[in-house]
Amino acid sequence: MKETKKHVLIRYFLLLVFIIVYIYYTINKFGFSDGIFVSILTWSFFIFCTPISDAGFILAFPIRILIGVRMIYTQIASFLLALFFTLGAIIYNPAIFQDTLILKLYHQILYNPYPNWVIILLSLLGTFFSIYFGDELIDVSTHRERKLYYRHKSKYQIIISLSIFVLTVIIYNFLLHQIGIEIPLF
Repeated sequence: MKETKKHVLIRYFLLLVFIIVYIYYTINKFGFSDGIFVSILTWSFFIFCTPISDAGFILAFPIRILIGVRMIYTQIASFLLALFFTLGAIIYNPAIFQDTLILKLYHQILYNPYPNWVIILLSLLGTFFSIYFGDELIDVSTHRERKLYYRHKSKYQIIISLSIFVLTVIIYNFLLHQIGIEIPLF
């Protein structure tokens, strides 16, 4: 197995183990149907409110490996699926947002559009960047090819990508601070 794909595979299995443990925990705490729904809404929170692609990666990676669909398309499908479950919870079971701290935070973000929806926009932007680079990692089969790729890559594209990433982290931290959540990043 190629070295870069091996690292992605290890990351995937660690993430999968974490998700299975979390689902098991929520089922034991809230019962089967509510536990599954809490798990799905937690996944939706990570889809919409974190600027990394791990929540969508859980679906995108195996689909990319098995049938070759680029992860960006699977990520879009993940957004739509998360939106479907979130709207279902808002309409049919809004009390479920009080079950965990993450869901309370998700509720606060959803129900206070300004400025909290900026978190969602920044998260979507960050997720698309991480998925873009994740697809690129899978496309490049060895570190030697990766070095060649970066030698020919435009310096401006790297600078712009890093700038957007840093700006996303700074604004995301500021918005979290505004709603009372402290995550020491600096």
